[in-house]
Amino acid sequence: MKMIRPIVNISKIIDNYDAVIVGFRGVLTEGDSIKQDAVNALVNIRKAGKRIVLCTNSALRSTQIADFFVSYKVPLKVFDALVSAGEILHYKLKFPNQEFSSLGKNYLQIGNKKHYAIFDNLDFKRVYSFNQASFLFVGEAENENDTIEKYLPILNQAASMGLPLLAVGNDTSTFMNEKIALSAGAIAEQYAVLGGKILTIGKPDPMVMTYCIEALPQDIAKEKILVIGDNIATDIKAANLLNMPSVLISKGVHINFLGEGYISDVAKTRELATSLDAYPDCVVSNLRW
Repeated sequence: MKMIRPIVNISKIIDNYDAVIVGFRGVLTEGDSIKQDAVNALVNIRKAGKRIVLCTNSALRSTQIADFFVSYKVPLKVFDALVSAGEILHYKLKFPNQEFSSLGKNYLQIGNKKHYAIFDNLDFKRVYSFNQASFLFVGEAENENDTIEKYLPILNQAASMGLPLLAVGNDTSTFMNEKIALSAGAIAEQYAVLGGKILTIGKPDPMVMTYCIEALPQDIAKEKILVIGDNIATDIKAANLLNMPSVLISKGVHINFLGEGYISDVAKTRELATSLDAYPDCVVSNLRW
């Protein structure tokens, strides 16, 4: 079993690495607002000469995430690249393999109805009835208080019609406005239980992390790239699959189990890591310099 080391701030270990792949929700944001300590940490990481790539399972396109950062006066120059599941999905729909080309062109959006820009300038049409749809699309749950039971009537009907479900992100939950909220991955999991076909894009799929690595100078070895995320099942698992070092943010999606302490609970972190079979090298309550 890997030893998990508690740290108070990222400056204690950053000299050991040449680059950072950092998460978005739960790491840099809390609900719809920014974590200023985390932004300050990124600025200092960059000042220390390290490269930074944002990697998120968000359904938002990279330009939408950039606009969000600009609205909070986060300097975009700290990032080498912004890699989102939404951006990857847009690319895969633009240049589809056989699996994606079999989806059809008419999608019924469930969950949050916001505009994710995934289908922009592509030959897809949003429809508003099951009879017109060739597949379902979900980017995130409709609101932070949703439970999976809310979606069962929709999912049952779609499954009975044989409609595939396209979900962005493999997270089953997300940290939003100090609550643990349902995420698109949970809706996809339930659809699979009902016998429906699912297609998902997001961590821990090594492909997503590979895009991030490719955005960095190719002379940086994987063991010198630190992954920072708040979800053991996606962020930390992705790092483990590629034998990359990682840091878990405990005051994120796992806050209800790991607690709100300034010093992270290592015993509980190890217990959770064992249950999910994914192990961070370090744990810190929040990203701070």
